[in-house]
Amino acid sequence: MTSAEPSATTGGVSLTLDRRLAVVTIDRPHARNAIGFATVDELGSAIDEVAGSDAAVLVIRGGGERAFVSGGDLKELATVRSFEQAQAMAGRVRDLLDRIAALPIPVIAALNGHALGGGAEVAVAADIRIAAEDVSIGFNQVTLAIMPAWGGAERLVQLVGRSRAMLALTTGALYDAATAHRIGLVDEVVPRAEFNAYWQALARRIADTAPGASGSIKAVVSAAAPAVHESTRTLAIDVFARLWAAQPHWDAVEAMEAKRRSRDR
Repeated sequence: MTSAEPSATTGGVSLTLDRRLAVVTIDRPHARNAIGFATVDELGSAIDEVAGSDAAVLVIRGGGERAFVSGGDLKELATVRSFEQAQAMAGRVRDLLDRIAALPIPVIAALNGHALGGGAEVAVAADIRIAAEDVSIGFNQVTLAIMPAWGGAERLVQLVGRSRAMLALTTGALYDAATAHRIGLVDEVVPRAEFNAYWQALARRIADTAPGASGSIKAVVSAAAPAVHESTRTLAIDVFARLWAAQPHWDAVEAMEAKRRSRDR
């Protein structure tokens, strides 16, 4: 996956590397780019390749225009039932997003579509978020009687402050791009027609302007405001796992699925 052409893979992840610019695309249209087990493995392999390359900047984006990442793939995750299984699953994805946050180069999340639940956690693992004007972002895990476990709650507090983070996490509010920009959750909002050209130009500017400096800049910024929160890892994962294994979560999942079936009739 080192050419400028993306390669198709079972988890929907492709990587392009072109003149110090790396682009990872999550493209699972049948699941609105939700993260499944194979997606986690392929994202990990892509990050390995980026880390071993001469990339000066990484962009993470979703395929299409409907979704950046719509969260975890609930159809796959339905097999995760016990506290111990939920712990393992959450820890695995959190470790991946911590690796993205800790990459020694700037990471841009290009929000081509909605970033919901776990998708919002992916977005805030990046250093910079660029959103198309018609997308929404929200930590809506609470609507399924669970909470973020992949580091998103802690990173959200850093971005928007404690009070706004509490409001977002406890209500599951979805923010349109303009509101997300106003509260500091996204950094730039771009008209849909200009979106792809905008993030590509920004990433190319970073890759060409600071190929030798971007890593040093990231190191200093990360020292000032760490994006990886190891001290809360066990607490967040354990609380999530208890909520995941409890009956209210599965009742909420069934209610959501019933609503979806009724809508699709």
